[in-house]
Amino acid sequence: MDFFQEPPRLTNTYRADVPLREHLERLLPADVLAQVEPELDTVGEDAAGGLLELARQAEREQPVHVPYDPWGRRVDEIRVSPAWEELHRYQAAHGMCAVPYEGAFGEHARVVQHALIHVYSPSSAIYTCPMAMTDAAVRVLLDHAEPELRDRVVPRLTSREPDAWTSGQWMTEREGGSDVGRTATRARKGPDGRWKLYGTKWFTSATTADCALTLARPEGAPEGSGALALFLVELVDPVTGESQIGKTIRVNRLKDKLGTKALPTAELTLDGAFVTPIGDPWAGRGLKKISGMLNVTRAHNAMGAASGMRRGLDLALAYARVRESFGASLIDLPLHRETMAELAVEAEASFALALRVMQLTGRVEHGVATEVEARALRGLLPVTKLLTGKDAVAHASEALESFGGAGYIEDTGLPQLLRNAQVLPIWEGTTNVLSLDLLRATVKENALSALLEDLVARLEDADAPALADTLRLVAAERDALAAQALAWAQTDPELVQAGMRRFALRLGRAYTAALLVEHAAYRLAKHNDDRAAIVARRYAERWLDPSHAPAPTADHAADTARLLT
Repeated sequence: MDFFQEPPRLTNTYRADVPLREHLERLLPADVLAQVEPELDTVGEDAAGGLLELARQAEREQPVHVPYDPWGRRVDEIRVSPAWEELHRYQAAHGMCAVPYEGAFGEHARVVQHALIHVYSPSSAIYTCPMAMTDAAVRVLLDHAEPELRDRVVPRLTSREPDAWTSGQWMTEREGGSDVGRTATRARKGPDGRWKLYGTKWFTSATTADCALTLARPEGAPEGSGALALFLVELVDPVTGESQIGKTIRVNRLKDKLGTKALPTAELTLDGAFVTPIGDPWAGRGLKKISGMLNVTRAHNAMGAASGMRRGLDLALAYARVRESFGASLIDLPLHRETMAELAVEAEASFALALRVMQLTGRVEHGVATEVEARALRGLLPVTKLLTGKDAVAHASEALESFGGAGYIEDTGLPQLLRNAQVLPIWEGTTNVLSLDLLRATVKENALSALLEDLVARLEDADAPALADTLRLVAAERDALAAQALAWAQTDPELVQAGMRRFALRLGRAYTAALLVEHAAYRLAKHNDDRAAIVARRYAERWLDPSHAPAPTADHAADTARLLT
Protein backbone atom coordinates (compact mmCIF):
# COMPACT_ATOMS: atom_id res chain seq x y z
CA MET A 1 0.00 0.00 0.00
CA ASP A 2 1.29 3.46 -0.90
CA PHE A 3 2.32 5.67 1.99
CA PHE A 4 1.03 9.22 2.31
CA GLN A 5 2.18 11.39 5.19
CA GLU A 6 -0.51 12.77 7.46
CA PRO A 7 -0.19 16.57 7.66
CA PRO A 8 -0.09 18.39 11.00
CA ARG A 9 -3.59 19.27 12.20
CA LEU A 10 -4.38 22.01 14.67
CA THR A 11 -6.87 21.75 17.48
CA ASN A 12 -8.51 24.66 19.33
CA THR A 13 -5.54 27.01 19.60
CA TYR A 14 -6.74 28.71 22.77
CA ARG A 15 -7.21 25.48 24.70
CA ALA A 16 -3.87 24.16 23.41
CA ASP A 17 -1.95 27.25 24.53
CA VAL A 18 -1.04 26.48 28.13
CA PRO A 19 1.20 29.57 28.64
CA LEU A 20 -1.49 31.91 27.35
CA ARG A 21 -4.10 30.52 29.73
CA GLU A 22 -1.67 30.55 32.66
CA HIS A 23 -0.61 34.16 32.13
CA LEU A 24 -4.21 35.32 31.75
CA GLU A 25 -5.11 33.67 35.04
CA ARG A 26 -2.27 35.55 36.72
CA LEU A 27 -2.91 38.97 35.17
CA LEU A 28 -6.68 39.24 34.82
CA PRO A 29 -9.20 39.56 37.64
CA ALA A 30 -11.32 36.42 37.88
CA ASP A 31 -14.49 38.18 36.70
CA VAL A 32 -12.76 39.61 33.64
CA LEU A 33 -11.26 36.24 32.72
CA ALA A 34 -14.65 34.56 33.13
CA GLN A 35 -16.18 37.14 30.83
CA VAL A 36 -13.63 36.89 28.02
CA GLU A 37 -12.75 33.19 28.12
CA PRO A 38 -15.79 31.95 26.14
CA GLU A 39 -14.93 34.35 23.33
CA LEU A 40 -11.29 33.27 23.38
CA ASP A 41 -12.43 29.68 23.16
CA THR A 42 -14.59 30.52 20.13
CA VAL A 43 -11.75 32.33 18.37
CA GLY A 44 -9.40 29.43 19.21
CA GLU A 45 -11.81 26.96 17.61
CA ASP A 46 -12.22 29.16 14.54
CA ALA A 47 -8.44 29.71 14.27
CA ALA A 48 -7.97 25.96 13.81
CA GLY A 49 -10.83 25.72 11.32
CA GLY A 50 -12.80 28.34 9.42
CA LEU A 51 -10.38 31.22 9.93
CA LEU A 52 -7.49 29.08 8.81
CA GLU A 53 -9.30 28.27 5.57
CA LEU A 54 -10.02 31.96 4.99
CA ALA A 55 -6.36 32.77 5.51
CA ARG A 56 -5.31 30.12 2.99
CA GLN A 57 -7.81 31.48 0.47
CA ALA A 58 -6.56 35.04 0.98
CA GLU A 59 -2.97 33.87 0.44
CA ARG A 60 -3.98 32.16 -2.82
CA GLU A 61 -6.06 35.10 -4.10
CA GLN A 62 -3.52 37.87 -3.76
CA PRO A 63 -4.33 41.56 -4.39
CA VAL A 64 -4.52 42.73 -7.99
CA HIS A 65 -4.08 46.29 -9.27
CA VAL A 66 -6.47 47.34 -12.06
CA PRO A 67 -5.20 50.72 -13.28
CA TYR A 68 -7.88 51.45 -15.92
CA ASP A 69 -11.49 50.58 -16.56
CA PRO A 70 -12.49 49.02 -19.92
CA TRP A 71 -12.91 52.50 -21.42
CA GLY A 72 -9.52 53.79 -20.45
CA ARG A 73 -10.48 55.81 -17.40
CA ARG A 74 -7.97 55.74 -14.55
CA VAL A 75 -9.53 53.85 -11.64
CA ASP A 76 -6.58 52.29 -9.77
CA GLU A 77 -8.78 49.64 -8.22
CA ILE A 78 -7.07 47.20 -5.86
CA ARG A 79 -9.02 43.97 -5.79
CA VAL A 80 -8.62 41.77 -2.74
CA SER A 81 -9.89 38.31 -1.94
CA PRO A 82 -13.40 37.95 -0.49
CA ALA A 83 -11.62 35.98 2.24
CA TRP A 84 -9.57 39.07 3.13
CA GLU A 85 -12.79 41.03 3.54
CA GLU A 86 -14.25 38.27 5.70
CA LEU A 87 -11.17 38.30 7.92
CA HIS A 88 -11.81 42.02 8.39
CA ARG A 89 -15.43 41.46 9.40
CA TYR A 90 -14.41 38.75 11.86
CA GLN A 91 -11.89 40.84 13.77
CA ALA A 92 -14.27 43.81 13.84
CA ALA A 93 -17.09 41.69 15.26
CA HIS A 94 -14.80 40.54 18.05
CA GLY A 95 -13.70 44.10 18.78
CA MET A 96 -10.00 43.48 18.38
CA CYS A 97 -9.35 47.17 17.75
CA ALA A 98 -12.30 48.35 19.83
CA VAL A 99 -11.65 46.64 23.18
CA PRO A 100 -9.00 49.12 24.44
CA TYR A 101 -11.36 52.06 23.85
CA GLU A 102 -14.71 50.70 25.02
CA GLY A 103 -13.98 51.00 28.73
CA ALA A 104 -15.35 47.62 29.79
CA PHE A 105 -12.09 46.21 31.15
CA GLY A 106 -10.26 49.33 32.31
CA GLU A 107 -6.51 48.87 32.68
CA HIS A 108 -6.86 45.19 31.70
CA ALA A 109 -8.26 45.96 28.24
CA ARG A 110 -4.88 45.75 26.51
CA VAL A 111 -4.23 42.30 28.02
CA VAL A 112 -7.64 41.14 26.77
CA GLN A 113 -6.89 42.61 23.35
CA HIS A 114 -3.52 40.84 23.28
CA ALA A 115 -5.13 37.49 24.07
CA LEU A 116 -7.69 37.87 21.28
CA ILE A 117 -5.07 38.91 18.74
CA HIS A 118 -2.63 36.21 19.87
CA VAL A 119 -5.20 33.55 18.98
CA TYR A 120 -6.54 35.24 15.82
CA SER A 121 -3.31 36.49 14.27
CA PRO A 122 -1.70 33.26 12.94
CA SER A 123 -4.92 32.45 11.06
CA SER A 124 -5.48 35.97 9.71
CA ALA A 125 -3.21 36.10 6.61
CA ILE A 126 -1.62 39.09 8.42
CA TYR A 127 -4.86 41.04 8.59
CA THR A 128 -3.31 42.12 11.86
CA CYS A 129 -1.31 44.71 9.89
CA PRO A 130 -4.28 47.00 9.16
CA MET A 131 -5.51 46.26 12.67
CA ALA A 132 -2.25 47.54 14.14
CA MET A 133 -2.43 50.75 12.14
CA THR A 134 -6.12 51.21 12.95
CA ASP A 135 -5.41 50.93 16.65
CA ALA A 136 -2.53 53.39 16.25
CA ALA A 137 -4.67 55.88 14.32
CA VAL A 138 -7.26 55.84 17.08
CA ARG A 139 -4.58 56.59 19.66
CA VAL A 140 -3.23 59.51 17.62
CA LEU A 141 -6.65 60.97 16.88
CA LEU A 142 -7.70 60.76 20.52
CA ASP A 143 -4.49 62.46 21.61
CA HIS A 144 -4.10 65.16 18.96
CA ALA A 145 -7.07 65.62 16.61
CA GLU A 146 -9.58 68.44 16.73
CA PRO A 147 -12.94 67.33 18.19
CA GLU A 148 -14.76 67.40 14.83
CA LEU A 149 -12.28 65.06 13.17
CA ARG A 150 -11.88 62.86 16.24
CA ASP A 151 -15.63 62.46 16.79
CA ARG A 152 -16.29 61.71 13.12
CA VAL A 153 -13.54 59.15 12.50
CA VAL A 154 -12.77 57.37 15.79
CA PRO A 155 -16.22 55.73 16.11
CA ARG A 156 -15.80 54.30 12.62
CA LEU A 157 -12.37 52.90 13.44
CA THR A 158 -13.56 51.32 16.69
CA SER A 159 -16.85 49.99 15.33
CA ARG A 160 -17.78 46.31 15.64
CA GLU A 161 -19.94 46.48 12.52
CA PRO A 162 -18.98 44.80 9.22
CA ASP A 163 -18.31 48.20 7.62
CA ALA A 164 -15.89 49.28 10.36
CA TRP A 165 -13.08 51.44 9.03
CA THR A 166 -9.42 50.52 9.00
CA SER A 167 -6.45 52.86 8.77
CA GLY A 168 -3.12 52.64 7.00
CA GLN A 169 0.01 54.70 7.39
CA TRP A 170 1.77 56.35 4.47
CA MET A 171 5.17 57.36 5.78
CA THR A 172 7.92 55.71 3.73
CA GLU A 173 9.36 57.68 0.80
CA ARG A 174 12.20 57.14 -1.65
CA GLU A 175 14.35 59.70 0.14
CA GLY A 176 14.34 57.90 3.47
CA GLY A 177 12.74 55.00 5.30
CA SER A 178 13.43 55.34 9.00
CA ASP A 179 14.84 58.83 8.31
CA VAL A 180 11.41 60.43 7.96
CA GLY A 181 12.98 63.86 8.37
CA ARG A 182 13.80 63.62 4.65
CA THR A 183 10.09 63.50 3.78
CA ALA A 184 9.61 65.23 0.42
CA THR A 185 5.81 65.27 0.28
CA ARG A 186 4.49 68.84 0.28
CA ALA A 187 1.27 70.12 1.80
CA ARG A 188 -0.44 73.09 0.15
CA LYS A 189 -3.37 75.05 1.52
CA GLY A 190 -5.84 76.11 -1.18
CA PRO A 191 -7.92 79.29 -1.34
CA ASP A 192 -10.89 77.30 -0.05
CA GLY A 193 -8.94 76.55 3.14
CA ARG A 194 -8.50 72.86 2.35
CA TRP A 195 -5.12 71.13 2.44
CA LYS A 196 -3.77 69.02 -0.43
CA LEU A 197 -0.73 66.75 -0.61
CA TYR A 198 1.76 66.35 -3.45
CA GLY A 199 4.44 63.68 -3.52
CA THR A 200 5.21 59.97 -3.76
CA LYS A 201 4.84 57.41 -1.00
CA TRP A 202 7.14 54.53 -1.84
CA PHE A 203 5.59 51.99 0.53
CA THR A 204 2.05 52.16 1.92
CA SER A 205 0.75 49.26 3.97
CA ALA A 206 -2.90 48.19 3.80
CA THR A 207 -3.50 50.55 0.91
CA THR A 208 -7.19 49.61 0.70
CA ALA A 209 -7.82 50.98 4.21
CA ASP A 210 -10.44 53.72 4.51
CA CYS A 211 -7.96 56.31 5.77
CA ALA A 212 -4.29 56.73 6.59
CA LEU A 213 -1.93 58.83 8.65
CA THR A 214 0.81 60.56 6.69
CA LEU A 215 3.51 63.18 7.09
CA ALA A 216 4.13 66.16 4.80
CA ARG A 217 5.94 69.48 4.89
CA PRO A 218 3.70 72.58 4.54
CA GLU A 219 4.85 74.78 1.69
CA GLY A 220 7.03 77.56 3.08
CA ALA A 221 7.92 75.62 6.22
CA PRO A 222 11.64 75.19 6.94
CA GLU A 223 13.53 72.01 6.15
CA GLY A 224 14.18 69.48 8.89
CA SER A 225 12.02 67.02 10.76
CA GLY A 226 10.63 69.58 13.21
CA ALA A 227 8.51 71.29 10.55
CA LEU A 228 6.74 68.13 9.37
CA ALA A 229 3.00 68.08 9.94
CA LEU A 230 0.68 65.12 10.42
CA PHE A 231 -2.39 64.65 8.24
CA LEU A 232 -5.27 62.21 7.87
CA VAL A 233 -6.04 61.24 4.28
CA GLU A 234 -9.37 59.57 3.54
CA LEU A 235 -9.85 57.49 0.42
CA VAL A 236 -13.32 59.01 0.03
CA ASP A 237 -13.20 62.79 0.22
CA PRO A 238 -15.37 63.66 3.25
CA VAL A 239 -16.53 66.91 1.62
CA THR A 240 -17.58 65.67 -1.83
CA GLY A 241 -18.20 62.01 -1.05
CA GLU A 242 -16.14 61.01 -4.09
CA SER A 243 -13.30 58.50 -4.15
CA GLN A 244 -9.85 60.00 -4.45
CA ILE A 245 -8.34 56.79 -5.81
CA GLY A 246 -7.40 57.06 -9.47
CA LYS A 247 -7.73 60.84 -9.30
CA THR A 248 -5.80 62.70 -6.63
CA ILE A 249 -4.36 59.42 -5.33
CA ARG A 250 -2.81 57.24 -8.02
CA VAL A 251 -1.54 53.69 -7.49
CA ASN A 252 1.80 53.34 -9.27
CA ARG A 253 2.14 49.64 -8.53
CA LEU A 254 1.58 46.95 -5.95
CA LYS A 255 4.73 45.90 -4.14
CA ASP A 256 6.05 42.40 -4.83
CA LYS A 257 7.10 41.43 -1.31
CA LEU A 258 8.90 38.47 0.20
CA GLY A 259 5.93 37.71 2.44
CA THR A 260 2.61 39.15 3.68
CA LYS A 261 1.29 38.33 0.23
CA ALA A 262 -2.42 38.75 1.03
CA LEU A 263 -1.83 42.26 2.37
CA PRO A 264 -2.18 45.00 -0.29
CA THR A 265 0.92 47.20 -0.22
CA ALA A 266 1.39 49.86 -2.87
CA GLU A 267 3.46 52.76 -4.13
CA LEU A 268 1.32 55.88 -4.47
CA THR A 269 1.51 59.29 -6.09
CA LEU A 270 -0.38 62.03 -4.27
CA ASP A 271 -1.46 64.69 -6.76
CA GLY A 272 -3.58 67.10 -4.78
CA ALA A 273 -5.04 64.53 -2.38
CA PHE A 274 -7.40 66.26 0.04
CA VAL A 275 -6.34 65.75 3.66
CA THR A 276 -7.23 66.99 7.13
CA PRO A 277 -4.44 68.27 9.39
CA ILE A 278 -4.15 66.73 12.84
CA GLY A 279 -3.54 69.81 14.93
CA ASP A 280 -2.00 73.02 13.59
CA PRO A 281 0.13 72.09 10.55
CA TRP A 282 2.20 75.27 10.86
CA ALA A 283 3.26 74.22 14.34
CA GLY A 284 4.95 71.13 12.90
CA ARG A 285 5.53 68.50 15.59
CA GLY A 286 4.29 65.79 13.24
CA LEU A 287 7.03 63.42 14.35
CA LYS A 288 6.16 64.04 17.99
CA LYS A 289 2.53 63.22 17.30
CA ILE A 290 3.31 59.93 15.59
CA SER A 291 5.25 58.70 18.60
CA GLY A 292 1.95 57.47 20.00
CA MET A 293 1.34 55.67 16.74
CA LEU A 294 4.74 53.98 16.88
CA ASN A 295 4.13 52.86 20.46
CA VAL A 296 1.00 51.04 19.39
CA THR A 297 2.29 49.57 16.13
CA ARG A 298 5.51 48.36 17.72
CA ALA A 299 3.48 46.60 20.41
CA HIS A 300 1.37 44.98 17.69
CA ASN A 301 4.54 43.93 15.89
CA ALA A 302 5.68 42.13 19.03
CA MET A 303 2.29 40.48 19.44
CA GLY A 304 2.51 39.26 15.86
CA ALA A 305 5.97 37.86 16.46
CA ALA A 306 4.89 35.96 19.57
CA SER A 307 1.73 34.58 17.98
CA GLY A 308 3.64 33.47 14.88
CA MET A 309 6.14 31.65 17.07
CA ARG A 310 3.30 29.91 18.86
CA ARG A 311 1.81 28.76 15.55
CA GLY A 312 5.18 27.43 14.38
CA LEU A 313 5.46 25.47 17.63
CA ASP A 314 1.91 24.11 17.36
CA LEU A 315 2.49 22.89 13.82
CA ALA A 316 5.90 21.40 14.61
CA LEU A 317 4.48 19.51 17.59
CA ALA A 318 1.46 18.29 15.62
CA TYR A 319 3.77 17.00 12.90
CA ALA A 320 6.12 15.37 15.39
CA ARG A 321 3.18 13.32 16.67
CA VAL A 322 2.16 11.96 13.25
CA ARG A 323 5.53 11.65 11.51
CA GLU A 324 7.50 8.43 12.01
CA SER A 325 11.22 8.10 11.45
CA PHE A 326 13.67 5.35 12.39
CA GLY A 327 10.84 3.25 13.77
CA ALA A 328 9.39 5.84 16.14
CA SER A 329 7.31 9.01 16.13
CA LEU A 330 9.46 12.14 15.97
CA ILE A 331 8.10 13.24 19.32
CA ASP A 332 9.59 10.11 20.90
CA LEU A 333 13.10 10.74 19.55
CA PRO A 334 15.19 12.37 22.33
CA LEU A 335 16.98 14.93 20.18
CA HIS A 336 13.80 16.01 18.41
CA ARG A 337 12.08 16.39 21.78
CA GLU A 338 14.89 18.73 22.85
CA THR A 339 14.38 20.85 19.77
CA MET A 340 10.65 21.05 20.41
CA ALA A 341 11.28 22.05 24.01
CA GLU A 342 13.60 24.86 22.88
CA LEU A 343 10.92 26.12 20.50
CA ALA A 344 8.39 26.03 23.34
CA VAL A 345 10.63 28.03 25.67
CA GLU A 346 11.38 30.70 23.06
CA ALA A 347 7.72 31.06 22.08
CA GLU A 348 6.64 31.54 25.69
CA ALA A 349 9.44 34.02 26.32
CA SER A 350 8.40 36.26 23.44
CA PHE A 351 4.76 36.01 24.48
CA ALA A 352 5.57 37.04 28.05
CA LEU A 353 7.59 40.03 26.84
CA ALA A 354 4.89 41.27 24.45
CA LEU A 355 2.25 40.73 27.13
CA ARG A 356 4.17 42.89 29.61
CA VAL A 357 4.21 45.73 27.07
CA MET A 358 0.45 45.46 26.66
CA GLN A 359 -0.10 45.28 30.42
CA LEU A 360 1.93 48.45 30.98
CA THR A 361 0.28 50.18 28.02
CA GLY A 362 -3.13 49.59 29.57
CA ARG A 363 -1.95 50.93 32.91
CA VAL A 364 -0.51 54.07 31.31
CA GLU A 365 -3.62 54.68 29.20
CA HIS A 366 -5.88 54.45 32.25
CA GLY A 367 -3.71 56.63 34.46
CA VAL A 368 -2.84 53.97 37.03
CA ALA A 369 0.81 53.38 36.07
CA THR A 370 3.52 54.55 38.43
CA GLU A 371 6.08 57.04 37.21
CA VAL A 372 8.65 54.23 37.04
CA GLU A 373 6.29 52.03 35.00
CA ALA A 374 5.64 54.81 32.49
CA ARG A 375 9.35 55.44 31.97
CA ALA A 376 10.03 51.69 31.86
CA LEU A 377 7.46 51.28 29.09
CA ARG A 378 9.24 53.93 27.03
CA GLY A 379 12.42 51.85 27.10
CA LEU A 380 10.67 48.50 26.91
CA LEU A 381 8.84 49.17 23.64
CA PRO A 382 11.89 49.36 21.35
CA VAL A 383 13.58 46.50 23.22
CA THR A 384 10.53 44.27 22.93
CA LYS A 385 9.99 45.01 19.27
CA LEU A 386 13.60 44.38 18.28
CA LEU A 387 14.03 41.21 20.33
CA THR A 388 10.76 39.52 19.38
CA GLY A 389 11.29 40.44 15.72
CA LYS A 390 14.72 38.84 15.60
CA ASP A 391 13.59 35.78 17.55
CA ALA A 392 10.55 35.25 15.34
CA VAL A 393 12.71 34.78 12.24
CA ALA A 394 15.04 32.32 13.94
CA HIS A 395 12.10 30.45 15.44
CA ALA A 396 10.29 30.16 12.11
CA SER A 397 13.45 28.83 10.47
CA GLU A 398 13.84 26.16 13.14
CA ALA A 399 10.16 25.23 12.90
CA LEU A 400 10.45 24.74 9.14
CA GLU A 401 13.57 22.64 9.59
CA SER A 402 11.66 20.31 11.90
CA PHE A 403 9.52 19.30 8.89
CA GLY A 404 12.49 18.35 6.75
CA GLY A 405 11.79 18.79 3.04
CA ALA A 406 8.10 19.46 3.59
CA GLY A 407 9.05 22.70 5.32
CA TYR A 408 10.53 23.95 2.04
CA ILE A 409 7.51 23.21 -0.16
CA GLU A 410 5.22 26.17 -0.79
CA ASP A 411 1.91 24.33 -1.03
CA THR A 412 2.28 22.92 2.47
CA GLY A 413 1.77 26.50 3.66
CA LEU A 414 4.81 26.21 5.90
CA PRO A 415 7.26 28.54 4.11
CA GLN A 416 4.94 31.48 4.68
CA LEU A 417 5.78 31.23 8.39
CA LEU A 418 9.33 32.28 7.56
CA ARG A 419 8.43 34.73 4.80
CA ASN A 420 5.92 36.52 7.00
CA ALA A 421 8.27 36.57 9.98
CA GLN A 422 10.99 38.40 8.06
CA VAL A 423 8.99 41.63 7.97
CA LEU A 424 8.93 41.81 11.78
CA PRO A 425 12.53 43.03 12.33
CA ILE A 426 12.05 45.59 9.53
CA TRP A 427 8.62 47.21 9.83
CA GLU A 428 8.35 50.10 12.32
CA GLY A 429 12.09 50.27 12.92
CA THR A 430 14.98 47.93 12.25
CA THR A 431 17.04 46.45 15.06
CA ASN A 432 19.65 49.21 14.76
CA VAL A 433 17.06 52.01 14.66
CA LEU A 434 15.35 50.62 17.75
CA SER A 435 18.64 50.17 19.59
CA LEU A 436 19.40 53.85 19.06
CA ASP A 437 15.86 54.70 20.15
CA LEU A 438 16.59 52.95 23.44
CA LEU A 439 19.70 55.12 23.81
CA ARG A 440 17.68 58.24 23.05
CA ALA A 441 15.01 57.24 25.59
CA THR A 442 17.74 56.67 28.15
CA VAL A 443 19.37 60.06 27.61
CA LYS A 444 16.21 62.13 27.33
CA GLU A 445 13.72 60.28 29.55
CA ASN A 446 15.85 58.18 31.90
CA ALA A 447 14.05 55.11 30.60
CA LEU A 448 16.84 52.60 31.18
CA SER A 449 17.11 53.12 34.92
CA ALA A 450 13.34 52.70 35.22
CA LEU A 451 13.42 49.53 33.15
CA LEU A 452 16.18 48.03 35.26
CA GLU A 453 14.28 49.02 38.41
CA ASP A 454 11.16 47.35 37.05
CA LEU A 455 13.22 44.26 36.23
CA VAL A 456 14.23 43.97 39.87
CA ALA A 457 10.58 44.39 40.91
CA ARG A 458 9.64 41.33 38.81
CA LEU A 459 11.91 39.25 41.05
CA GLU A 460 10.54 40.33 44.43
CA ASP A 461 8.48 37.22 45.13
CA ALA A 462 10.83 34.72 43.52
CA ASP A 463 12.10 33.16 46.75
CA ALA A 464 11.30 29.53 45.87
CA PRO A 465 14.32 27.19 46.01
CA ALA A 466 13.48 25.96 42.51
CA LEU A 467 14.21 29.46 41.19
CA ALA A 468 17.40 30.21 43.09
CA ASP A 469 19.87 29.48 40.28
CA THR A 470 17.75 31.28 37.70
CA LEU A 471 17.36 34.28 39.97
CA ARG A 472 21.12 34.47 40.41
CA LEU A 473 21.69 34.56 36.65
CA VAL A 474 19.10 37.29 36.10
CA ALA A 475 20.39 39.44 38.94
CA ALA A 476 23.99 39.13 37.74
CA GLU A 477 23.06 40.17 34.22
CA ARG A 478 21.05 43.09 35.52
CA ASP A 479 24.05 44.32 37.51
CA ALA A 480 26.35 43.94 34.50
CA LEU A 481 23.99 45.94 32.29
CA ALA A 482 23.68 48.70 34.89
CA ALA A 483 27.45 48.93 35.22
CA GLN A 484 27.90 49.14 31.46
CA ALA A 485 25.32 51.90 31.18
CA LEU A 486 26.95 53.81 34.01
CA ALA A 487 30.21 53.83 32.06
CA TRP A 488 28.60 55.49 29.02
CA ALA A 489 29.22 58.95 30.46
CA GLN A 490 33.01 58.39 30.18
CA THR A 491 32.88 56.60 26.82
CA ASP A 492 33.24 57.97 23.30
CA PRO A 493 29.62 58.46 22.07
CA GLU A 494 30.41 56.68 18.82
CA LEU A 495 31.55 53.62 20.76
CA VAL A 496 28.38 53.73 22.83
CA GLN A 497 26.30 53.78 19.65
CA ALA A 498 28.33 50.98 18.12
CA GLY A 499 27.56 48.76 21.09
CA MET A 500 23.85 49.56 21.46
CA ARG A 501 22.57 46.66 19.38
CA ARG A 502 24.26 44.08 21.59
CA PHE A 503 23.30 45.99 24.73
CA ALA A 504 19.63 46.18 23.72
CA LEU A 505 19.47 42.47 22.96
CA ARG A 506 21.10 41.59 26.30
CA LEU A 507 18.69 43.91 28.09
CA GLY A 508 15.74 42.27 26.40
CA ARG A 509 16.96 38.81 27.38
CA ALA A 510 17.48 39.79 31.00
CA TYR A 511 14.09 41.48 31.30
CA THR A 512 12.35 38.54 29.62
CA ALA A 513 14.03 36.12 32.00
CA ALA A 514 12.78 38.24 34.91
CA LEU A 515 9.24 38.03 33.56
CA LEU A 516 9.49 34.26 33.28
CA VAL A 517 10.79 34.09 36.85
CA GLU A 518 7.87 36.21 38.04
CA HIS A 519 5.38 33.92 36.36
CA ALA A 520 7.14 30.80 37.62
CA ALA A 521 7.03 32.10 41.19
CA TYR A 522 3.27 32.63 40.85
CA ARG A 523 2.70 29.14 39.48
CA LEU A 524 4.76 27.53 42.22
CA ALA A 525 3.02 29.47 44.98
CA LYS A 526 -0.51 29.19 43.64
CA HIS A 527 -0.53 25.74 42.02
CA ASN A 528 2.71 24.01 43.09
CA ASP A 529 3.37 23.73 39.35
CA ASP A 530 6.99 23.71 38.17
CA ARG A 531 6.44 23.91 34.39
CA ALA A 532 7.04 27.67 34.27
CA ALA A 533 10.11 27.31 36.49
CA ILE A 534 11.63 24.92 33.95
CA VAL A 535 10.94 27.46 31.19
CA ALA A 536 12.56 30.28 33.17
CA ARG A 537 15.62 28.22 34.00
CA ARG A 538 16.19 27.05 30.45
CA TYR A 539 15.77 30.51 29.02
CA ALA A 540 18.18 32.04 31.52
CA GLU A 541 20.76 29.29 31.05
CA ARG A 542 20.65 29.70 27.29
CA TRP A 543 20.85 33.47 27.07
CA LEU A 544 22.36 34.71 30.33
CA ASP A 545 24.95 31.97 30.90
CA PRO A 546 26.29 30.87 27.50
CA SER A 547 29.07 28.88 29.15
CA HIS A 548 26.48 26.71 30.89
CA ALA A 549 25.98 23.78 28.54
CA PRO A 550 25.82 20.64 30.65
CA ALA A 551 25.39 17.22 29.15
CA PRO A 552 21.75 16.07 29.39
CA THR A 553 20.81 14.17 32.50
CA ALA A 554 17.81 12.06 33.39
CA ASP A 555 16.31 15.08 35.19
CA HIS A 556 16.84 17.21 32.09
CA ALA A 557 15.04 14.65 29.95
CA ALA A 558 12.18 14.53 32.45
CA ASP A 559 11.90 18.34 32.31
CA THR A 560 11.74 18.20 28.51
CA ALA A 561 8.88 15.74 28.69
CA ARG A 562 7.16 18.03 31.19
CA LEU A 563 7.38 20.99 28.83
CA LEU A 564 5.83 19.05 25.97
CA THR A 565 2.97 17.50 27.93
